[in-house]
This record gives sequence, C-alpha cells and structure tokens, in this order.
Amino acid sequence: MQIQLNGEAKQLASETTVGELILALDLAGRRIAVEVNEEIVPRSQHAATRLGEGDRVEIVHAIGGG
Repeated sequence: MQIQLNGEAKQLASETTVGELILALDLAGRRIAVEVNEEIVPRSQHAATRLGEGDRVEIVHAIGGG
C-alpha cells in the first residue's frame, strides 16, 4: 500500500502498524509525535494503530537545546 509520510509517497506492506513504521524508520525509543490523517496517535496506541492505503502520516521528533 502507499501512504504519504511527511509529505512524500512511501510504499509499505499492507496491515503495517504505526509501531512497525517507527521501527522500520529506526525511530524507536526517540521522542516523537505521530499524526495519522490529522489525528495524534498516542504512544500507547502505536502498536494497535493500523495504517491504510492513502493515509497521511506526519512524524516529528523533539530536538533539545538551549
């Protein structure tokens, strides 16, 4: 299936979860926020939230500094 990830087309296996996408992008353990179709997906729901054809996914990560 194809999704939009941060504005760019990305091909994924069907039934991919947000958690699996995060692992595939090597973002596990980082301070990130995930939005699917303009809805925030809580970290506790990453493993259970399945992506679908055409979903728009935005992933942002916090950058520390001072």
